Formats: sequence, structure tokens, C-alpha cells
Amino acid sequence: MLRGYLTVRDTCPVCGEALHHHRADDGPAYLTILIVGHLMAPLLMVVFTTWRPEPLTLAAIFTVGTVALSLYLLPRLKGAMVALQWAKRMHGFGSSPDV
Repeated sequence: MLRGYLTVRDTCPVCGEALHHHRADDGPAYLTILIVGHLMAPLLMVVFTTWRPEPLTLAAIFTVGTVALSLYLLPRLKGAMVALQWAKRMHGFGSSPDV
């Protein structure tokens, strides 16, 4: 479905379904922030209270973890958002083909 990192193809290479109708916009970014924040904040608290690492070490580790998790989730959530729009026939999906 995706060509490159976040670019949605105009049509599906397997079935030919038109995908240019999608309106993902900022939804995947908001969902990524929501998920990463809810995972990393409690983990940060547990790590800090249990092991008491140096602040610079803690910041470095959690910065790398947050960026890595965000980069992993973002294209998957964009694909999920486009798939949800397709499944619910939103924004032009499921209408008569363009002539």
C-alpha cells in the first residue's frame, strides 16, 4: 500500500483498488504520539524509581527508544488509517469508479 516511507500509492499493485481517495492527514502522527507517550511515560517512571540512573543516561536511552518506536509505528498506523477508511467506505472509497 505504501510506496516509500509514508507515501500512499494511487492504486493497489495487487488488486488495482484506487487508494488516492485516502485522507489520513495528521491522524497517524497523533496516534503515534498517543501510543508512544502512553508506553514510554510509565516505563520512564519505573526505570527512574527502580534503578536511579544518571539523568543524561536516562535521557539518552529514552530519546533513542522514543524515536525508534515512533519511526516504527508511523507507517503502520498510516496504513491502518487508510485501511479503516477503505473498510468504512469513507472519502470516496466504494463509490462508482472514476470515468
